[in-house]
Order: sequence, then C-alpha cells, then structure tokens
Amino acid sequence: MAADSCPAKKIVVIGPSWVGDMVMAQAMFASLATQNPGCILDVVAPSATYPLLARMGEVSKGWLLDVEHGQLAVMKRYRMGLALRHEAYDRAYVLPNSFKSALVPVFAGIPERIGWRGEGRFGVLNDLRILSPSTLPLMVERFVSLAYDKGVELPQPLCRPRLTTDQDAAADTLRKLQLELHRPILALCPGAEYGVAKQWPVAHYGLVAEHFLALGWQVWVFGSRKDITTAGRLRDRISPQLRDLCFDLTGKTSLPEVVDLMALVEVVLTNDSGLMHIAAALDRQLFILYGSSSPQFTPPLCDQATIISLDLPCSPCFKRTCPLGHTDCLNELKADRVLEEMKSAGV
Repeated sequence: MAADSCPAKKIVVIGPSWVGDMVMAQAMFASLATQNPGCILDVVAPSATYPLLARMGEVSKGWLLDVEHGQLAVMKRYRMGLALRHEAYDRAYVLPNSFKSALVPVFAGIPERIGWRGEGRFGVLNDLRILSPSTLPLMVERFVSLAYDKGVELPQPLCRPRLTTDQDAAADTLRKLQLELHRPILALCPGAEYGVAKQWPVAHYGLVAEHFLALGWQVWVFGSRKDITTAGRLRDRISPQLRDLCFDLTGKTSLPEVVDLMALVEVVLTNDSGLMHIAAALDRQLFILYGSSSPQFTPPLCDQATIISLDLPCSPCFKRTCPLGHTDCLNELKADRVLEEMKSAGV
C-alpha cells in the first residue's frame, strides 16, 4: 500500500506527457490495482497520451487535460481540479516531476498526494519521495515504486505493461487504410519524438525495408504527422517495383489504431521511441536501435527484444541532437549489422 495507509477506494494518477512514459506507467497502474483491491483507478492525461488509456484495462476513466507540453495553464489546471473535486478521490499520484503537474490534485483537495521530489513540490505533495537513482535505475521502477510504501523493496518480476486490442476496430482500420494480411509484416518506426539523436538514418531503414520486401514481406511505416516527411524519404529509397508493398501510415492513425495494427505485425524495427514501448506492450518481436539513449534507463519491457547499439564512448548522451555534431552512434550502425542481428534472432 502507498502512503502508509489503508487501501484507497478511489485513486487518480496524473499521467505522463510522453507516449513511452505512459505505456511504462501502466506497470504502476497494475501495481496500484494489486495494492488497492477493488479500487477505482482514473488517470489525467494530456492529448498526446490520453488515447492510450482506452487500451489499458486497469483504468476506469480518463480525464483529458487540455494543455500543451510544458505549458503552465494555471486556470485550465484549476478547472480540472474543480472537476476532480466532485469525484472525492482518496489519493493522487503525480508521475511527472514538474511543479505544475502537481497543481491539479491540490486544486481538487485530494488528501493524499504522492510523487517524487521535483521542482518546487514541497507543500503541493504531502507524501514526497526522494529518489535514489542507483536504487531505482529504470524509469518503470520509479513509477512502480510510488505504488508502495516508502522503503518497500519492489516485488520481482515487476508488472509489465500489456495493452489490450480491439479486433473489430482493427478490421475497420484495415479496411480504411486498404491494408491486407496476406504477407508477413515488418513494422518500421523511423521517428522519435524526443529528437533526431534517437533516429536511425532513413537510408539505413530503406535498405532493411528493401531486403524484406524482396523476400516477399510487406512493410508498414508507423509514426505521427511529424514523421510524414521521414516516411516519405524512406519510401523513396525503395525500388519502384517493390514500393507498392511499403505502406506509409504516418499521420493516418490514432493511437488506439496504432495499437490494434501493431498487434498484427510479425517484427518491429524501431528507434527508442514511444512506438517501441507500444510494440513491447503487445509482445511483438522487437529490434531496437539505441544511440543517444540507453536500455539501462528505458528498456523494452518484453521478452522478445534485441538491443542493437554500437556502445560508443560518447553514448548515451541523452541529448536531443548530437553535441559532437556527427551522431556516429546511429550513422555508423549500418543496415548489414542490423540485418545480421535479425537473422541471428530467427527472422
């Protein structure tokens, strides 16, 4: 149990703004449900991650907080707090580390407000935890730890994110996008919302796509509207005679539709991104390209994952763009190496 108290009947979580973080947060939701049997668990989320809540069985209700990433928007948070006040929550968990993210539970008058010490959060959180990065090196551990009393050793193995799918919705999406399942599917996720230092070069992705298309596979390219240009450049790298079997889905799918479609693919090749965490939560066979980030902090939470990295001395730097100006950690990770890793894994 959290906050050294009896199990809560009604819990609300202030969820993360990044897709990958929200997926990992589902492990915490599952832990809260275990620690508080029969509780109602609701989640407040911004538009970027809110749609994922529909695919999380632990969540009773989602609350859409209409604020942009990084925006203070005190009045919007105040109005959200007033709406939550009518729900009479026993306890709130605040997953983002910012001061502003802790305002909604205060405005809602929720008696127990739990989270990690962050910027100016004294007073807004009354169960303030102090993080030891060496004790909890993984982000998912930091989320899950909040579900337990201070100092409690986490149970092993941790709960894992497991997104649900909707077969009828998937069939509708296949028809809408004119997709078929008559060939095995390689999913490519060439974008990364965080920055270009996490993006494997489009030319390398194109070589891998060409290889699988020549073997009789089809390729689905996933991503948001921001990835449309990247996907177009990738597709242009493919021979004209094979290009018709490479389907660009960037900007054409909602997050629930991405979940339903990703569950249908055989193999996923991806950067360290939110889509990687979605694929992991669907237990797809994953090949993840790490450059500026590290699997020692945000690994795929599934069994069928192969980490591919050059492990250069300058990485991980955790920067949005390469501070040295070359991004060798990904540029020098050639397609031949990736194809060999995939072959070794039985693909």
